[in-house]
Amino acid sequence: MNDQITVCGHVATDPKHHRTTSGLDITSFRLASQQRRYDQKQGSWVAQETNWYTVSAFRGLATASATSLVKGQRVIVLGRLRIRDWEQGERRGTSVDIEADHIGPDLGWQPKGSGESPVGAGANPAPAASESTGSGAGEWASAPPQDTPF
Repeated sequence: MNDQITVCGHVATDPKHHRTTSGLDITSFRLASQQRRYDQKQGSWVAQETNWYTVSAFRGLATASATSLVKGQRVIVLGRLRIRDWEQGERRGTSVDIEADHIGPDLGWQPKGSGESPVGAGANPAPAASESTGSGAGEWASAPPQDTPF
């Protein structure tokens, strides 16, 4: 399978970097991607289901990822989707992995209370901490700009 996928989400675990005996650099981390929709009745964004991926980066991208990414950071990952069934004793499951070709920061989002506006045309500044409706840490102040081509 060679399905290309682009996912926006949060780095959910500290990136783990290692080098194989043959000298191949590999960095992996878990990525949490959660959709949101605007509820007009509530007047706020409502979180939907979270999808979880294991992202693996190789060679130079692995080295750059290991030194650049931090848990909680919002990123965009482009790569190849790999879905595998696994079995361990009595337990069975499905692993959803992304072999990354590109990883970068999602500049359209800023943490609540950062005092910075999201980048992009049509973006609104983040609300002040007293205006936020969420529980605080790990939440994001705005949706992506609506006039972007993505």
